Amino acid sequence: MELALAVTAFFTLFVVIDPIGLAPMFVAMTSGMTQKQRLRIAATSCLVAVFILTVFGLAGQKLLDFVGISLAAFRISGGILLFITALDMLFERRTARREDKADDVKNDVSNDPSVFPLAMPLIAGPGALATMILLSSGQGWDVTGMIIAVMIGVVALVFAMFLLAGPIEKLLGATGVVVTTRLMGMILAALSVQFVVDGMRDLGVLAPL
Repeated sequence: MELALAVTAFFTLFVVIDPIGLAPMFVAMTSGMTQKQRLRIAATSCLVAVFILTVFGLAGQKLLDFVGISLAAFRISGGILLFITALDMLFERRTARREDKADDVKNDVSNDPSVFPLAMPLIAGPGALATMILLSSGQGWDVTGMIIAVMIGVVALVFAMFLLAGPIEKLLGATGVVVTTRLMGMILAALSVQFVVDGMRDLGVLAPL
């Protein structure tokens, strides 16, 4: 029973988090950075995502209920924030900010995408948070711990894909990175709109398909 739940949890989280799909987004958001900077951002984003997902696995529903926030509202807010990031990628605002601050880019926290949007809402997005709540809801500590362990395994796969960012960037070249950034921006914009639509459906504002 627990093995079946572990397999279900793994495949569900793998599909929702999508480690393979996050790799090109990581390349686009860290374009021009050194391997050391990318390693730091990759490690920070994955650790923060693990922390957030663990908290929601242990007490996510209680936490949302305590502050009076529904999962639907959480989806909508995440979608709006993600859309802002997508606009930055589409119109190269991130690149422009990096070029304007090239001298102190190592100390520029505003250009650090590790916490937002990588850790949240890309890795620990509304879908992943809802999945952790649903999988661990009503379960004992042993099963909840197993689900958290599975989640850590999936995030470890995300980290492994992030480490391939350098070779992927070299393979794409300068033009390829620009095209990828624009494409990922469009996909990110569509994903953000989907978050908003899903949230509105959950609230009953839109009729379910």
